[in-house]
Amino acid sequence: MSEFYHRPVMLGEVIDGLSIKPGGVYFDGTVGGGGHAFSVLEKEKSAYLIGTDRDGDAIAAATERLKPFAGRFELYRTNYKNYQEVFDRAGADRLDGVLLDLGISSHQIDDETRGFSYLRADAPLDMRMDTTSSLTAFDVVNGYEETRLVRILRDFGEERFAVPIVKNLIRERAKRPIETCGRLAKIVEESLPFRLRSPACARQTFQAVRIEVNGELEGLSECVTGLCRRLKQGGRICILTFHSLEDRIVKNAFRDLSIGCTCPKSFPVCVCGKTREIAPVGRQPIFPSEQEKEENPRSRSAKLRIAQKL
Repeated sequence: MSEFYHRPVMLGEVIDGLSIKPGGVYFDGTVGGGGHAFSVLEKEKSAYLIGTDRDGDAIAAATERLKPFAGRFELYRTNYKNYQEVFDRAGADRLDGVLLDLGISSHQIDDETRGFSYLRADAPLDMRMDTTSSLTAFDVVNGYEETRLVRILRDFGEERFAVPIVKNLIRERAKRPIETCGRLAKIVEESLPFRLRSPACARQTFQAVRIEVNGELEGLSECVTGLCRRLKQGGRICILTFHSLEDRIVKNAFRDLSIGCTCPKSFPVCVCGKTREIAPVGRQPIFPSEQEKEENPRSRSAKLRIAQKL
């Protein structure tokens, strides 16, 4: 299954965006199978890379993939949001570049034991990126009370039919626990108006449950801000997002760091002490090419935002 890790999204755009320097130290917070990391180390022979991932399969695949660069990388199985602890262990202070690929991997989607896909009918409701975590999709779907489930579907899935979906879900789980992706997808489909029913109509519900299980948005803004502040002057941060919720968080974090003094213009001198910390690279996010979207349909929703430390 490790082959699925070898299709990094917008690879060329990411490598160009990082502007890799000789002797640079780079952090890949979502190393996956090592596709982006491999290109970073291949691009500059004296570069060093620190990588993290919550998925044990990803760490194993990346370790194998990066063998040609032995001694020039170290990987940790942990959440990238624990970057301070990781940098302390790695003896890293300032970085030349940071990459976060916030999507789920093809490996995770295609592995029927992981329960990420609404198309995997018999897959168990799991959805954990870190299989050692205790909370699963089964727990969320079968254990959360009605108002909390509605909020999750609305906030994390932007699902406008959250109320009927949840009411139907609660009625069905009272009969017997909802254990598979297929049953959850069917409940969602049957909760929607007939004209909107399709194999993909459960996508937003699955996204919402996955975000809740993995705490994907929790602390993301603070993490982006902290990682930007660990960059050396001229260092770059590249972030790939795959849905509007996380992209909005990244966009706002970049915006806040790129704004200088906020004192009223009538003030003779600055008293707020705020200075510009980064400059966005490009006025708009970068999107995958039409060729990439055709060759890798899972890249279609991707956006790449880049910023440089001032």
